[in-house]
Amino acid sequence: MISTAPYLMHVPSPIGLLEVTADAENILSLTIARSGQLPFGSEPNRPSPLLDKASAQLKEYFDGTRTSFDLPIRFDSGTLFQKSVWTRLASLAFGQYISYAELGVEVGTPGSARAIGGAVGANPIPIIIGCHRVLASNGRLTGYSGGNGIETKVWLLAHEGIAHVA
Repeated sequence: MISTAPYLMHVPSPIGLLEVTADAENILSLTIARSGQLPFGSEPNRPSPLLDKASAQLKEYFDGTRTSFDLPIRFDSGTLFQKSVWTRLASLAFGQYISYAELGVEVGTPGSARAIGGAVGANPIPIIIGCHRVLASNGRLTGYSGGNGIETKVWLLAHEGIAHVA
């Protein structure tokens, strides 16, 4: 597979290699390597000033010196429902969390925890859009589609000091 995004950067992190894509104005995607694999892992970096900024901010986040991202993003795919979920996730601050049920109520679809989970799992820009900050109502971990799954989510939650039940 070849990336259609004009800019691509691979960024090392404590949770594995990250792959960030962008156009001239917006971050388009962020993927956490799963078992060392990335969608465009064999492609060379195609840096840009925006990706340099994203790389620096991600490093600061993982170093513990950054608690919010100042990066323009654009959702190229997704339904209106998914985009509403992702937009709400983008407003969660470092160290904050929300339950799937609460998120459903906030985006106007109470009782839709399964659909909310699907939208959360389809988030194209994890970490920057903190989908790891969504937990079951009882604080339990129910899954994570990024990186190595639950192990990655546990690391991100611990990094942000978010209590959870394994």
